Amino acid sequence: MFKKLLPFIVSVGIALGTGGFSAFLTKESISVYSDINRPPFAPPEWIFPVVWSILFVLMGISAALVWCSNGKALDSALIFYGFQLVFNFIWPLIFFNFRAFGFAFFWLLALLVLIAVTTIKFYKINKTAGWLMFPYFVWVCFAGYLNYSVWQLNL
Repeated sequence: MFKKLLPFIVSVGIALGTGGFSAFLTKESISVYSDINRPPFAPPEWIFPVVWSILFVLMGISAALVWCSNGKALDSALIFYGFQLVFNFIWPLIFFNFRAFGFAFFWLLALLVLIAVTTIKFYKINKTAGWLMFPYFVWVCFAGYLNYSVWQLNL
């Protein structure tokens, strides 16, 4: 039983750890969100850790489903997953710590491409894994709207 759960524990732990460490590194500068001009539909600050925690759990489960699958595309899919995790980790540092809103927006666009590729690769290996990545893609699209709007409103 534990052997079957191990990939899920490891994958969810890696995803949550990535998000948690990034949040830790930005905790001193997260107040920038309340100090800047925000667009319509900008959610309150408290929503972000809730949504991101859910998304990181879904991403971890998705990665575990792929990890437990067989196939030649497995390595490529997990490599893209790793790249998108790195891009995800760095984005808050660019946005909050450096307040480089324009650069953060373009970084986010690259992240979106990596998420899309990862999602498609996961879907081809395990349909459930692909669908579990979809809320993440949608949220990052919304984050793109927020990031672009913040950039334009705070020039």
